[in-house]
Parts: sequence; C-alpha cells; structure tokens
Amino acid sequence: MTQGKTLRVACIGAGYFSQFHYDSWARMDRVEPVGACDSDLARAQATGLAAFDDLSAMLKATAPDLLDIILPPAAHAQAIRTALAAGIRAIICQKPFCTDLAQAEAVLAEAERVGATIVIHENFRFQPWYRCIRAALDRGDIGQVLQLTFRLRPGDGQGPRAYLDRQPYFQQMPRFLIRETGVHWIDTFRFLLGPPLSVYADLRRINPVIAGEDAGHVIFEHPDGVRALLDGNRCLDHAADNHRRTMGEALVEGTAGTITLTGDGAVALRRFGERATTALLPPDTHQGFGGDCVHHLQSHVVAGLLDGAPLENLARDYLQVMRIEAATYRSAETGSRQALG
Repeated sequence: MTQGKTLRVACIGAGYFSQFHYDSWARMDRVEPVGACDSDLARAQATGLAAFDDLSAMLKATAPDLLDIILPPAAHAQAIRTALAAGIRAIICQKPFCTDLAQAEAVLAEAERVGATIVIHENFRFQPWYRCIRAALDRGDIGQVLQLTFRLRPGDGQGPRAYLDRQPYFQQMPRFLIRETGVHWIDTFRFLLGPPLSVYADLRRINPVIAGEDAGHVIFEHPDGVRALLDGNRCLDHAADNHRRTMGEALVEGTAGTITLTGDGAVALRRFGERATTALLPPDTHQGFGGDCVHHLQSHVVAGLLDGAPLENLARDYLQVMRIEAATYRSAETGSRQALG
C-alpha cells in the first residue's frame, strides 16, 4: 500500500457486533467500504453496502484491498482461505481466532506463504483507558508496579435467556469465560505488563444454561515479580450506566501510588500515602462500544497499511495469546500452575 491511497474494504459478517465495524469504516476519510456479505442476505443488505451471500462472489465483484472478517471462530479458517485464493493480502479477523491453536497456526502459515497480513481484531488494548494507563506506567506515575487487578463484572450472564438476544452462540461455547472474554485481558495484561511467565486458574460454572465456565480467578506472573489477577464473574455487575463500556473495574498498584479504572471509563491516580486523586482520563462519553475501541483499532490498521506505521495485533504475535489461553485451561483442569515459554 502507498501513502495517499484509499483503502477499499469489504466485510463478511453482519451479526450483532458487526454494527461497530461498519459504523467505524463509514467514518474514515481514507477508506471506501465496498461490500457486505452474510449468509442471511437481508442482514448484509441492511448495512447499506453492496450485499452478497457468497464471499467469493463479493471478492470478485468488489476487488477490496482489505477483508474484515466479523464471524464466529468456526467460520474464520474458510473465510481466510477463500480470501487468500481471491488474492486478498490484507485481512482483519475477529477473535477468538479460529477454532483452536492448531487451526490458527495452519491458516496463518498459508497466509504467510503468500505474503498476506492478518491482524486480529483484539480491540480492548485500544480502549482509551488502557492507552491512558499504559502512558501513566511509562511515565512512572506509580513507581515500581507490583500488581494489577481487573474485576470482570458485565452482569449479563444470569437466567435462562442469557445472551440469547445478542450473541446466542455464547450459551453453546464449551469454553466461554476465558476463550470468549478473558482473552481480552490476557492481551491487555501483556500490553501493560509484558508477556506473562506463568498462569494459575480456578474456573467454575454458575449459570446452568451456559455450556462453558462463566466465572473464575486467573493469576498471571509477569516479569519483575509483578502479578495480575483476572477476577471474572459474568453473573455479577459493577457500578456503571453501561456495563459493557469497561465490563468491570481495575486497580494498578505500585510503590508510589495506585491507578483506578471505574465503570464510566474514568482513570484516576492516587499518590501513595494520600487520599486525594488526580484525574488522568475523564469519564467516557462515546455511545457505542468500549470507548470507540473498534474505530481505534481499525484506524490503527489503516495507518499501518497506508502509511507503513507498525502494526499491533499481528496474527503471529496473537498466537501467544492463544497459547496462554490454552495454558489457563490446563491449569484449571490440573489444579496446577503452568509455566509459559
């Protein structure tokens, strides 16, 4: 890609979460959305773009520079292979990436053989509060970091109709809390603290209509003795007008102070030994998902492809998130701490 070029983008998938993708692409000056594909043609037509129910047909008719895959994991590999066969060399793929690590490694190898770039749509690290926290850590605002705690409390997992109105396949996922949701924080903890050295997990199932686990505690050991705790329970909530904005609350604690993230997206700093706090980021006012993190990620990819800016979330690096995910489940199954290579 060259600077000044307009990026032609086609999308496959028009389910619940795709609305944030389509809205974001429509707001970008250097992007031309050219097509939408879904097995339900009416949903593709509802995007307002040229609509298709066959991916190969869409790619042939629209000749995009980039394919945005907004599908559940079981459909990723085939969509990527179809795109590669059509000559597409830039792909964004939603997470969780493919059905498992083996499938992800296989399809990524096929992409790399033809020089294609795959970016995983892992958007939480692009939420403004985590960018703010990372900047504060880089400045040394809390001194030596000792620990990070995130309390995942979306409050959407109670009762027999949990997720049926939004993402019904959640109920059938045999691995749920970590595979679908916890991977966001595996990646975010890596972004904030560096790659973990080990993991210990205690996972459990609360709502009987959910096939997989929906609660648990996961402890990550990071470099320099730092610990991160993911305390997740989808049946519980937190103080927020929108429980899907941050999906919970966080504390990042160090020798010189504590950074807090609250459910309104605000980030504050309290110096060690003091009671008063200093605002680092005001409450979020974006009406869409997660501080407009989908737009921030997609804008990042556009800058990478058109301007040559370094890309985060490349699929090769994201495989490490999947390996940590697998180790988390091994830990829960064996009741033992798992070392990470």
